[in-house]
Amino acid sequence: MPEIFAFAGKGGVGKTTASGLLIRYLVETVKSGPVLAVDADPNANLNEVLGVEAYQTVGEARELMKTKVPAGMTKETWVELKVHESLVESKGYDLLVMGRPEGQGCYCAANTLVKKHIDLLKGNYAYVVVDNEAGMEHMSRLVTQDVDHLFVVSDATPRGLMTAGRILQLIGELNLNITKAHVLVNRVQPGREDELTGLARQKGLEADGVIHDDPFLSKADTEGSSVFSLDRRSTALLDAYRIFQRILERKE
Repeated sequence: MPEIFAFAGKGGVGKTTASGLLIRYLVETVKSGPVLAVDADPNANLNEVLGVEAYQTVGEARELMKTKVPAGMTKETWVELKVHESLVESKGYDLLVMGRPEGQGCYCAANTLVKKHIDLLKGNYAYVVVDNEAGMEHMSRLVTQDVDHLFVVSDATPRGLMTAGRILQLIGELNLNITKAHVLVNRVQPGREDELTGLARQKGLEADGVIHDDPFLSKADTEGSSVFSLDRRSTALLDAYRIFQRILERKE
C-alpha cells in the first residue's frame, strides 16, 4: 500500500506550493516509486504549481453522465473511462484533478468519484499526495479514508496558527484515520523562527518546521513557474526538503 500524505490549511497560506515541494522531493530525492498527486480543491491550481496542463477534471468527467454514452457501455463505465483519461502523466508522478461541476452542482459527487478512483489507483503508486480544499469545512469529506501524514500549513501569523489549531481540533472531533499530523509554518522571515514556534506552543501546537520567505519562490510564483524549475538555492526548497527528510526518516 502507498504512503499517503495530505495537506490542509486556510486559504492563502501556501499549502498547494508545499504539496508541490513534497511531490518534487519524492520524485527527485526519495525515488522509491511513482507518485499519485491529487488536487482535491475545487479551485484547482496544483497543476500550475507542478507545471503541467490539466485538460479534463473529474468534475468535468462526471458531467458526461448527463450525455449520451457510446453503445454497449453503461454511464458508470463511460465516466470511469473518462476519469482515467483525465489522469495527467508526467515524469515520476501522475496528477488527478477533482475540479468542479458545471453550473450549480454540488462538489460532493465529484469528491465521491475522486475517492473511488484513488482507491482504485493507489495500488499502482508508492506515494499519494493530496492537496485538499482550503479551510475547515471540508475536513469531514477528505478524499482519502486513511492518511499517514497530514500537513497542516500555517502562514507566519497568529490567525494562521489559530486556524491550524482549529483544524487539528476538528480532526480529533471527527475521529479521522490520520496516523500523524504535522504543523508547518510557512513564509517565515529570518530571525522570527523562535518567536513563531513559541507562539505555536502557546496555542497548543508543536511546529514540525518552518519554511522561510524566499525570493526564489516569490519570483517563481510571479512568473508562474513550476516548483520543478525552482532554483536549488531556494531557501524554501531547502527548508521543505529538510522537513520532509526528517519526517520520512522518523518512521524508519
